[in-house]
Amino acid sequence: MNPQLFFQRWQQETLPLIAILRGICPHEALAATDILLEAGFHWLEVPLNSPSALKSIHLMSKHAGNRAQIGGGTVLTPGEVDEVTESGGQLIISPDYNPEVIRLSREHGLISLPGVMTPTEAFSAIDAGASGLKLFPAEQLSPGVVKAYRAVLPTHIVCLPVGGISPDVEQMRRYVDAGANGFGLGGGLYQPGMKMSELSQRALAYRQAWLEVKTKR
Repeated sequence: MNPQLFFQRWQQETLPLIAILRGICPHEALAATDILLEAGFHWLEVPLNSPSALKSIHLMSKHAGNRAQIGGGTVLTPGEVDEVTESGGQLIISPDYNPEVIRLSREHGLISLPGVMTPTEAFSAIDAGASGLKLFPAEQLSPGVVKAYRAVLPTHIVCLPVGGISPDVEQMRRYVDAGANGFGLGGGLYQPGMKMSELSQRALAYRQAWLEVKTKR
């Protein structure tokens, strides 16, 4: 998906948060999907270093239908892009900038969100056709750094800090005020083997934090 269309779509999202389910197993995938959909999440990522990740992506994509965008994370090679596509995924999310991964994702009509950490990587990813940018790791990219990026990046490029984001209204607000368009949520939302009731509680906490950020701006 080209960045202008992705920006328009993302702007319409009421909960612009990507749920990163690192370590999830296929037997948990559908229950987790239902919990997250009920909490208002519409963007779900299964990192490929999870057990039988492609099976989970297939099950979740079929189950969610048009209610959510499901995809693969930690996608490092063009071959993995093909595997996620064949499994029914719609998102390709990476921790790094790989132009071949981006270009193939776009050829398949998928949303490409590469990880970037420097202005050089950010502009190179945009030139390669990235739909948006994963600012990773956010622990090393403060709101001040995001604000500096925003001063030079095109306004239609979606920027999503990922890493260390908690359901903390003040933390989220600082990033949003700096120009972040949402967040990717990893270990603060999901941990392998956790009870689904705990996932529900965490998902609702993130939802509430986001709603407070938006209503108090």
